[in-house]
Amino acid sequence: MFCSNFLESSQSRVDLKGISPDVLAGIVDYVYTGCITITMDIVLPLMQAASMLHYGRLVEACSLFLQRQLSPDNCLSMIRLSDILHCESLRDRAKEMAVRCFSDVAATEDFCELSLPELMCYLEDDRLCAEEEQVFETLLAWIHHDPFSRRGAIHDLFKKVRLRYIHPTYLFQFIANDPLVQSSTLCTEIIESVRRLMLSVSTRCSRELKPLWTTPRRYTCRETLVVVGGRKNNEQTSREALLYDERTQRWQWLAKLPLRLYKAAYVCIHSILYVVGGLSLCMASGDSSVSATVYTLSLKTNQWRTAEPMLQPRYAHQGVSYLHFIFVLGGIGVDKQICDSLERYNSMFNQWEAMAPMPTAVLHPAVAASDQKIFVFGGEDAMQNPVRLIQVYHISRNLWSSLETRTVKNVCAPAAVIEDKIYIVGGELSQKVSFKIANHLTINKKHDTTGDKQNIFHLICFLFPGYTRRMIAYDTKANKFVKCENLKERRMHHSATVINNKLYVTGGRFLNSQDVIEDSDCFEIYDPKADVWASKGSLPYKLFDHGSLPLVCVSNRPNPP
Repeated sequence: MFCSNFLESSQSRVDLKGISPDVLAGIVDYVYTGCITITMDIVLPLMQAASMLHYGRLVEACSLFLQRQLSPDNCLSMIRLSDILHCESLRDRAKEMAVRCFSDVAATEDFCELSLPELMCYLEDDRLCAEEEQVFETLLAWIHHDPFSRRGAIHDLFKKVRLRYIHPTYLFQFIANDPLVQSSTLCTEIIESVRRLMLSVSTRCSRELKPLWTTPRRYTCRETLVVVGGRKNNEQTSREALLYDERTQRWQWLAKLPLRLYKAAYVCIHSILYVVGGLSLCMASGDSSVSATVYTLSLKTNQWRTAEPMLQPRYAHQGVSYLHFIFVLGGIGVDKQICDSLERYNSMFNQWEAMAPMPTAVLHPAVAASDQKIFVFGGEDAMQNPVRLIQVYHISRNLWSSLETRTVKNVCAPAAVIEDKIYIVGGELSQKVSFKIANHLTINKKHDTTGDKQNIFHLICFLFPGYTRRMIAYDTKANKFVKCENLKERRMHHSATVINNKLYVTGGRFLNSQDVIEDSDCFEIYDPKADVWASKGSLPYKLFDHGSLPLVCVSNRPNPP
């Protein structure tokens, strides 16, 4: 100002407009000492003066002071202030708080004053910490604040809601019937396209709907492992439900199941855990009854509720979800016979309906759903004979087909889907298969006496109870099996699920080094790309015949790298 050809260089007096004497005195002290005291009373004029005078380090000091004062109530105001002062560090931190504490921020008066481009920017942000139902409710509240000038924005805002992750009941009963949505032809067309997609039981969507339907979940919606039910420490059927926190690598206890259910089916759909059927045990009397009851748990409320019961009570059955449907098949009914029936639960209408029965009734098969099909691998019949079939249910046509195979011969093996492959993990060879193997090995031993052969036969049956370490993957596109890295131990009655394209395996029963069957608290993870197993530690207790599922929860903490 004074050393260049500026007007002030020739003036005897220079007015610094907009800067108070106290602020200027503080800046002069800062210039000579490198120190300044910042308070809420002077931080804004000090920051403005420092910005005008190009004291970058002082601007940043004021920014850090304001960042420490950030709250959901003032973060939107701080964003506007940072834009005026061109302070990116303050803007970034304030924006981070706005998306992390979205529920609280959306309730402030500042939020209602956002412009349409500003609101659009928030709704499309992957870091937004909110469920999609809340995103929709928020945009409605924003429009209702000034309906005359804002109602025309409903279509543009509606396209920012990730419809795929909204519960169908909420979508079709609440959103579809909202007067604002109904006033927009484009919105009703989108909802109708979603309705047709769901009712057609297809994963193929129209060209217009595809950008909305294929949008991934927000970063704050993360899959979390939940372990529920099963036989705990080989003592009694457990009512426990556990959640594994990947960040802290610790287990958290959720609300307990209302009652003990032996060999129920466990399914997750729309971020809700379903516990279906099972053998209801009364600890006081020792009586048991086959149940058709359906219990549900949401992480949002951490409370168990009941849904519509199954048409047929059963236990030791299999459950699998696909789109907005839950399918349960097989198991043992009240007559203690193996069921061949298949039921379908429609989560849109909370209704069960009977579907085409299985061609061959089996117990303890490996079951998974992929590409509009449910695959039922192996299992055993009522006489414990291995059923060497792949039974395929075509969901859209309500038809079954069967394919003979000699590859699948294990039972009590969980199955899980990663991309186009279905992984069948461990399990037990059918008891008759174990018997035949032992018999075959005995016959081929060169012993002279029948007694020696009998002793060897019984020893082999004891040492080889049928547990296997084998894991295979069925390629649904190529229609072939692929060998994978074996489990570290022979295991059965364990559970497996997929989180972030990795296979999580928990609990079960295994054969120890002394060839004795033990319950397991093992917790392992399999990476299909590297074909490698790794330990994740252990469960809080030994467990088998339980369920493990991925439940989506909303977290306001940043995801780990």
